[in-house]
Amino acid sequence: MVPRETQAGETRVALVPELVERLIALGHEVVVQPGAGRGAQVADEEYAAAGASLDADPFGTADLVVSVQPLDPGTVRLLPRGSTTVSFLPVGAESPYLSLVADLRDVGVTSLAMELVPRISRAQSMDALSSQSLVSGYRCAIVAAGLLRRFFPLNMTAAGTVPPAEVLVLGAGVAGLQAIATAKRLGAVVRAYDVRPSSAEEIASVGAKPVDLDLEALDGAGGYAREMTEERAARQRELLAPYVAAADALITTAAVPGRRAPLLVTAEMVAAMKPGSVVVDLAAESGGNVEGSLPGEVVRIGSAQVWGGANVPAQMPGPASRLYAHNVVSLIELLTHDGALHLDLDDEILAGACVTHDGLIRHEATRIALEGSPA
Repeated sequence: MVPRETQAGETRVALVPELVERLIALGHEVVVQPGAGRGAQVADEEYAAAGASLDADPFGTADLVVSVQPLDPGTVRLLPRGSTTVSFLPVGAESPYLSLVADLRDVGVTSLAMELVPRISRAQSMDALSSQSLVSGYRCAIVAAGLLRRFFPLNMTAAGTVPPAEVLVLGAGVAGLQAIATAKRLGAVVRAYDVRPSSAEEIASVGAKPVDLDLEALDGAGGYAREMTEERAARQRELLAPYVAAADALITTAAVPGRRAPLLVTAEMVAAMKPGSVVVDLAAESGGNVEGSLPGEVVRIGSAQVWGGANVPAQMPGPASRLYAHNVVSLIELLTHDGALHLDLDDEILAGACVTHDGLIRHEATRIALEGSPA
């Protein structure tokens, strides 16, 4: 079943009407809480036309609940023992959802976290972090273009030539590459930097010039970068400072799920930017790549406007919901055997995504945070 999202500012929905038929073909009955798609401009009638049922209070009989954000504790306690939830569910020792994980354990609910889906080729269709990062990267470039009070592209007119904007993107993961590609399509001159040297080819492939600081490589597991020492971080900021100062727009996208975002740009570096410059910090919610950025706010540092991202995919709920729904349905297909749900913990995708099952917390860091280390 698909509930209404209850967290403030969440406009996405976990299932869109065009995918209802795929679930019905698997042998499932699809139930949607009225108003679930309203934030994404999806009417109840569209779900009904696709074959779903509408039910205002479906939790007591649900076998599987799919949502974007984690369910609230009151809703979890309504779920039948043995039911399953699929959603984003930040976990680990510093998670704000530790008490919710304990509730899921105690109620006997199996919970799968979309951000824990392993980044392997077989799981690409379920990779919700990548799909939502794609939306975020596009949105960041559009925000930067909207805040910057000058053209992104070169314009040659009878009245003179307007030079293109200079854009610097820090972080070249999925979000960063999409920000680069979008800024380039808008006509800006784009430079980009990532701590992984392997990203230089990808940066160039989407039309930007890679920035080479001649520092130690920090390639890590799962496509993410390794954490750097403070000495390395300080040297990196020192070398990046002139590139930041020269940029009309700075977009930062460096974040790793479950960890604080690395500080890439100090307030002093932002203050050295030109009057009218713009900074877009996608990582503001996880501590920020830019010192002084605040999630959901635009602050001024020196002569620059600094925009802090807050649930950025929800700012484009239509495409974000469609991409996320495809991820969710792909995971449900993996969960389904002969028309019924079956959690195969020998499958590395399902085992990796599983947080709670059969009254136990299976995600190790979260279990230790709640229950302590084994004796």
